[in-house]
Amino acid sequence: MRFFYARCYSFGPEMPAVQLLLLACLVWDVGARTAQLRKANDRNGRCQYTFSVASPNESSCPEQGQAMSVIHNLQRDSSTQRLDLEATKARLSSLENLIHQLSLDQAAKPQETQDGLQKELGTLKQERDQLEAQTRELETAYSNLLQDKSVLEEEKKRLRQENEHLARRLESSSQEVARLRRGQCPQTRDTARDVPLGSREVSTWNLDTLAFQELKSELTEVPASRILKESPSGHLRSGEGTNGCGELVWVGEPLTLRTAETITGKYGVWMRDPKPTYPYTQETTWRIDTVGTDIRQVFEYDLISQFMQGYPSKIHVLPRPLESTGAVVYAGSLYFQGAESKTVIRYELNTETVKAEKEIPGAGYHGQFPYSWGGYTDIDMAVDESGLWVIYSTDEAKGAIVLSKLNPENLELEQTWETNIRKQSVANAFIICGTLYTVSSYSSADATVNFAYDTGTGISKTLTIPFKNRYKYSSMIDYNPLEKKLFAWDNLNMVTYDIRLSKM
Repeated sequence: MRFFYARCYSFGPEMPAVQLLLLACLVWDVGARTAQLRKANDRNGRCQYTFSVASPNESSCPEQGQAMSVIHNLQRDSSTQRLDLEATKARLSSLENLIHQLSLDQAAKPQETQDGLQKELGTLKQERDQLEAQTRELETAYSNLLQDKSVLEEEKKRLRQENEHLARRLESSSQEVARLRRGQCPQTRDTARDVPLGSREVSTWNLDTLAFQELKSELTEVPASRILKESPSGHLRSGEGTNGCGELVWVGEPLTLRTAETITGKYGVWMRDPKPTYPYTQETTWRIDTVGTDIRQVFEYDLISQFMQGYPSKIHVLPRPLESTGAVVYAGSLYFQGAESKTVIRYELNTETVKAEKEIPGAGYHGQFPYSWGGYTDIDMAVDESGLWVIYSTDEAKGAIVLSKLNPENLELEQTWETNIRKQSVANAFIICGTLYTVSSYSSADATVNFAYDTGTGISKTLTIPFKNRYKYSSMIDYNPLEKKLFAWDNLNMVTYDIRLSKM
């Protein structure tokens, strides 16, 4: 094997031998399998490294000319490889810079990416919350629609039943009118002739215009001449001209004066003043329809004929709504229970002002202790020969009827009695000559006056006096001591009952 002797170079002491070896390998193409390295001082005393590399192609050394050619080739190869080395170093440097830049980018990108993801996540959460809120609103709206649908269906069913009932009543009324016409029922007098000069009409009524009328009743079972028997002097009778108190022994058949033709007149209260004061008379009649939630209108009729035909001479609007069918008129004032309260109010009709108010101590109200038919009849006013009364109950009385005599001026309680009659077990009550009477049923056609409580003796007893509910829904029964009659409101119909008292 032949060996080449490379040119010797001198390196400074700072260049390690290993680096020189590597550089030589790069210059001489690391493909050589064997190499020898020698070092020795030259003639000048400087260190000199000499190495030899076996030729991979030549098996023997060429001649001197060939050697020089080979040396030149090696020098060219060395120069070329040096250029390649420089290019490689440049590429390595560029690669290192690129790696460094990529490292910086990778360090910055996770934070930017995380911020972007957090923002996107926040947006998605907001959209989800909005969708959930919209879903809840839609569910609530759907639930409300279902409830409204149910209410409307119930109302539709109720109105259908009411319509059928009114249709039956209309047919019955038409038949009754036809029957009365065949019987040549006497005609009532013209209202215009009944109104005296100087009457207290607040306006001129056009009897042909429904805008200024109540709905007119066409059913008149008996003429006024039969209902109100007149004395030779022309005044309404009162007892037999005496105060004539006694115990109730008989109640006659009901006589219908007029019929309300709308559902607002299903139940109500009507009355005359047993102690009239100017400008009112014994004929002046008042009527209140009590179906509804804000009851304020009081219809006033100067003449009985106006009442029967449905032409009010005046309409009062109360400053406070009333409740129940327990109102009465006494000595020129309307006495009634304020809505949803235990307060009794005195309203002076002529001046249209409230004169007194009084809470009834412990009284139940707004459905606590009503009569058996309901109607918030917890507090019921009454009038008899001795004056003004109030019928009610309390928690202390455990639902039993309590009576109190009232001062008609200031509504102070003058005396109170507690009975043993359960208020919700009776349909209605009234007072005659200081004795409380109750009616057994509001809907049975053949009811009875079933209890009596005498405030003079404090004794109660049972009775079986027949009482007819002709229209099977009596919501108001009051006694008028001037006319000695019972006034009642029976299922849209305003009726009266004659009575008979035993002599004391």
